Amino acid sequence: MNSHDILKNIKALADDTRLRLAYILWHYELSVNELVMLLNMGQSRVSRHLKILSDAGLLQARRDGLWVFYKAVEEGENKNFLSSLFSFLSKDLQNDLDAASRIIEERAIKTRQFFNSIADDWDELNKEVLGAFSLPKEVKKSVPATCKIAVDLGCGTGEVLDKLLEVSENVIGVDGSPKMLDLARRRFNDNLAKLSHLSLRIGELDHLPLRDNEADFACINLVLHHLSDPRIALSEIERVLAPQGLLFISDFVQHKEEKMRRNYGDRWLGFSKENLESYLQEFGFNITEYKTQKVKMGLQLHLLIAQKS
Repeated sequence: MNSHDILKNIKALADDTRLRLAYILWHYELSVNELVMLLNMGQSRVSRHLKILSDAGLLQARRDGLWVFYKAVEEGENKNFLSSLFSFLSKDLQNDLDAASRIIEERAIKTRQFFNSIADDWDELNKEVLGAFSLPKEVKKSVPATCKIAVDLGCGTGEVLDKLLEVSENVIGVDGSPKMLDLARRRFNDNLAKLSHLSLRIGELDHLPLRDNEADFACINLVLHHLSDPRIALSEIERVLAPQGLLFISDFVQHKEEKMRRNYGDRWLGFSKENLESYLQEFGFNITEYKTQKVKMGLQLHLLIAQKS
């Protein structure tokens, strides 16, 4: 980094608010509205500071429909510059990090409350989006013949679990919503043979209730777009999958339907194929099969299988 770039960065950070913003966004990706709430400042003032930091190349923005999210740059000389600088600030700005952490936690609580509130109607809501396409059957086709333990992450009311039990010796369903898990349990109450091969576990996707290398096959269906940081979930999936284990992902192709946030609690309006490839490669997965599937409401799904190296 030359002297001009160093001076440019120092000038951009020579303000208490901008220094706080850069430090917060080094640790978390937050929307403009969340930053306004955290800093207790007007939106125009926060936006002006974000623009200065972005113009200096210290922040990167991600537009998702009508929302804009910011985080610190993740590569290059400016990342190294921020890393060196922030090694001196870890204690000074801890209150800001605590506040940002609470915002992320509140996101997770709101998501859990949303799914608890609509659990009884979830299967019908899914049909509104998927139409005649059978996602459980698609997942079933992806399970390897030698599978001993398959896990459905964000299992909801258990539609996919039912199909997994037909092709895997044992099946684990994980969900953060107690109401969803209760409905999944009721689905199998009259089938003791299936229940004996099924384990339903409450847990969050950023800290899965599974042992290292426990599963041979994992699927995560229409879940990643509800998460604050999908990479954390993928990191956990890599942990719980056995070497050479398979991961099936279904999620929306990037779109602009803001009503999906209102009606279904979506946090991301889908992903590009490049997004998913980058995330998977980061955690040692190689995509082995990929296709898209048109569903209702003008939306499309990514359907992919990736293998853990």
